[in-house]
Amino acid sequence: MRRTASALCDLLDDGFRFILTHGNGPQVGNILRRVEIASDELYTIPLEVCVADTQASMGYMMAQCLMNEMVSRGRAELVTTLVTTVEVDSSDAAFQSPSKPIGPRMRRAEAEHHKQRDGWAMREVAVGQFRRIVPSPLPQRILELENIHGLASDGSLVVCCGGGGIPVVRDASGQYQGAAAVIDKDRTTALLARQLGVRTLVILTDVDHVYLHYGQSNQRPLETIHVQEVIGLLELGNFDAGSMLPKMAAAAEFVDASQHPDATAVITNLENARHATAGEIGTRVVK
Repeated sequence: MRRTASALCDLLDDGFRFILTHGNGPQVGNILRRVEIASDELYTIPLEVCVADTQASMGYMMAQCLMNEMVSRGRAELVTTLVTTVEVDSSDAAFQSPSKPIGPRMRRAEAEHHKQRDGWAMREVAVGQFRRIVPSPLPQRILELENIHGLASDGSLVVCCGGGGIPVVRDASGQYQGAAAVIDKDRTTALLARQLGVRTLVILTDVDHVYLHYGQSNQRPLETIHVQEVIGLLELGNFDAGSMLPKMAAAAEFVDASQHPDATAVITNLENARHATAGEIGTRVVK
């Protein structure tokens, strides 16, 4: 996070202001593994509470590292972490078709053990290696949206919507209840960016560009690409569900629905964040 903070503060030095979201898959898996190991002595922790826990702990680390980096540059700003709740639809088809891997990889015998004892849905992610999969419903509403907007409007740097948000469903009487699911962080971030009316959505990942035919002899980077072309590529199944599909879908959703005439979504790696916001590298989705 210290390395990430340095790259993000470069953007502040360039005049950008940002709202920071993040993933939490490995950290949630870590908590669930600890729960499993201690299950003979301690109570279990529901999946949505794991999301809440990691939002707070990771937000604390991000805020501290960012503030310390700013101090080293002669800036003194507060970074606020907001534990964020996101409503999902209880009738979302994702609840019937789990797809989001969480937790560590395991061998077949261990996977079968969890399937029989705990009712986990499992998926083979590599030959002989399995992971637990959980529902990943689409985000419908960010409950703390106005709070985020207020903090950002007052000049605060905000960390929010960690891990896609804590998933909750609402019943006919208006009561909320946690859902055992993980919302895709990129889709929630796109929803947040769209509703706040920001100009630029930046998705930081492991590669400098999104590639067509990635890893093959004919791979090619996507540079500046219009949103309708992205939608066409998505419909043709050009991106892998476990990597670039949610990122490209989120980028397309943001640009297509944004009211900002210059709405742009940028996908690149951390090392190139500064160059990507300057339009020098990365995949840029535009209207």
